[in-house]
Amino acid sequence: MKQIRTSFNMISVIALLALTVGCATTNSDSDLLTAAGFKLRPADTPKKQELLKTLTPGKLTLITWKGKQFYVQPDVPNNQAYVGTPAEYQTYQQLRLAKQLSNDNLMAAQMNQDAMIGWGGAWGPGFYGGFYGRGWR
Repeated sequence: MKQIRTSFNMISVIALLALTVGCATTNSDSDLLTAAGFKLRPADTPKKQELLKTLTPGKLTLITWKGKQFYVQPDVPNNQAYVGTPAEYQTYQQLRLAKQLSNDNLMAAQMNQDAMIGWGGAWGPGFYGGFYGRGWR
């Protein structure tokens, strides 16, 4: 049963990553946090507002709230925060890794394409009659 759940979680992560990469207009952490299941919560009490001001902007912080652990990333200008459980944090980490791998693969593909264009001038048609010059047929 656990294996089925793990497989379902991985499929969900891949689907969310595809959706995030395909539809996202920005590469901000907030998109990944939302895709991972983090909820945007307003700091609607004085205690939450006080806690929000103590957190480092742009960084996830592990806090304990009413005996439970949560990961929180503040959005101070909007007086709110992204809040997620340890399971959602794990999904976020997987999405970040997958995004990084995707970006690395894209960069490698672009570098390969640039390299092939460079080789085309040296080895393509015109170099000793090209690949199909005399004697090559």
